[in-house]
Amino acid sequence: MNLPTTSHSNNHYPNLQKLGSASLYLDEILEIEHVKLFEDFSKDEIEALCRYMTCYASPTGYRLLKEGDEGDFMLLILTGKVTVFKQNEAGEGRHLSVAMPGMSLGEMTLIDGSPRSASCDSMTPTDFAVLDRTALNAILVKMPRLANKLLLVLLQFMTRRLRDTSSLLIPKEMALLV
Repeated sequence: MNLPTTSHSNNHYPNLQKLGSASLYLDEILEIEHVKLFEDFSKDEIEALCRYMTCYASPTGYRLLKEGDEGDFMLLILTGKVTVFKQNEAGEGRHLSVAMPGMSLGEMTLIDGSPRSASCDSMTPTDFAVLDRTALNAILVKMPRLANKLLLVLLQFMTRRLRDTSSLLIPKEMALLV
């Protein structure tokens, strides 16, 4: 499917090297193992989504997302490693996880526009793709079935993370009562 590249994304990272449309990196994206975001999508559907994503390259130690910041976009990690952490009351970072290629970050802010719930820093040089709300809205208008499928996947991601977080916060005995 050779469709024109569509760029709806704002320049969310003016200090980073902009690599261009994710459609230019389709083959590399398809080669990443375990891209959970795209597991249930066909190659044509992935190609269509990539036309609405913009790729960037960040150096080691770059703050990709900052806890508390407003935002309207999510990231798909293509190469490198990203540490995810939250600030505690003392202002110290508490490590939550490491995002590897194929993982996505920032889905909640893409959907609800609330401030970021965690910060993310590149641990190595990292390439990533950005999907913002403007692009998501364009997909909703032009390809509603694909957009609905994407939104369902994002909703599943968020509920899974909520369940995982809840299981860490609520003792198992209490969870049986809920």
